[in-house]
Amino acid sequence: MGKASYHHGDLRTVILAEAADLVAQRGADGVSLRELARAAGVSHAAPAHHFGDRRGLFTALAEQGFRILAAELAAARPEFIDAAKAYVRFALAHPGHFEVMFDRSLFDATEPQVAQASLAASNELNRGVGTLSDPHATADPEGAALAAWSMVHGFAQLWLNKAIDTAGDPVATVERLAAILFDG
Repeated sequence: MGKASYHHGDLRTVILAEAADLVAQRGADGVSLRELARAAGVSHAAPAHHFGDRRGLFTALAEQGFRILAAELAAARPEFIDAAKAYVRFALAHPGHFEVMFDRSLFDATEPQVAQASLAASNELNRGVGTLSDPHATADPEGAALAAWSMVHGFAQLWLNKAIDTAGDPVATVERLAAILFDG
């Protein structure tokens, strides 16, 4: 196993990428540390060495996902519609992260790095919501933020679960929905 570890270089990153892929394919319940080690081509002890247990693995995966989401939302500024599209792009590009990030039964949300990353993503989404000119949104920014997040998250979840027609372009669709609901 020494060669496999050496070959991988940053084994922690490799394990997280493999975990995200497995969650996207099978759901979080379908991922075990042993299976993850097999898929990553490392000893069965390697994931436990880096993450302790399954909860530690999912905590690291959630943190990584929130950091990626925050960066993608920041890059999408300045308008809410830009944030909405970035949120959906993230969910579709990172379905394994997306599933774990919003199921707090899987990870330790009180872990400081996770809480910080989650807050950064939330703040970036709220920056987009802050650009809404609708009088209801400006009168109730917290309500507007919850409504906006509910819309983009719900749409992404429906799309990923194929609960709606997925024949079209999801980014164009969320852009249309955001305009209908939030473009006064």
